[in-house]
Amino acid sequence: MIPLKDLTPRRSFPIVTLLLILINVAVFIYQITLPAHAAQTFVNTYAVIPARIQSALAGHHYSIVTALFPLFTCMFLHGGWLHIIGNMWFLWIFGANVEDRMGPIPYLIFYLLCGVGSSIAQTAFSWGSHIPALGASGAISGVLGAYIVFFPTSQIYTLVTLFIIWFRARIPAIVFIGLWFVIQALSAYGTLGGAGHIEEGGVAWWAHIGGFVLGLFFAKVIPWPNPRRALYA
Repeated sequence: MIPLKDLTPRRSFPIVTLLLILINVAVFIYQITLPAHAAQTFVNTYAVIPARIQSALAGHHYSIVTALFPLFTCMFLHGGWLHIIGNMWFLWIFGANVEDRMGPIPYLIFYLLCGVGSSIAQTAFSWGSHIPALGASGAISGVLGAYIVFFPTSQIYTLVTLFIIWFRARIPAIVFIGLWFVIQALSAYGTLGGAGHIEEGGVAWWAHIGGFVLGLFFAKVIPWPNPRRALYA
């Protein structure tokens, strides 16, 4: 399923969401314009490498700051055009209304915390891996977690693909995001119980799980203002 449009109206322009998209795109363009060796060095420096964190915590080779700083910076890196297009599209579809609900500055803090939290989750489940982990999907998963709390009945205009059959439908957010989460959870579970996945690379499923759960938690426990309710009071 590919989301085409969020049908819930918003009251404000999503300036933070747009700025996050622009920053991600700018970093990606800079990354792909580097020579191959420099690009790999750039990724190795700013993406999360669990083995490096393990080594730093053991007091070997790396400083704690050098090893932990990529927990933040990795959310602005991407591995290719499909990676960044997919992530930024989801951020635009779901982030705008979450920003509208939270307010720009709280939303930015929320986004960054979900991104760091998702990086920690992926690191915990890939402990010892030398494969760089990167991408905004963990932070965006947090946005999805908040969206399903704030707008569970919102209609998502969706392109549904069933083999060779393609059609458009309005799907409630709780169904769309719920199915998305089930896929992430099953995929993450499939990485358990084997050592081989650590060095194979691929999708950082546990970052998605960690970001989503953190987004749910923040959306549930923090008493966010409700400008929509005040508008119609």
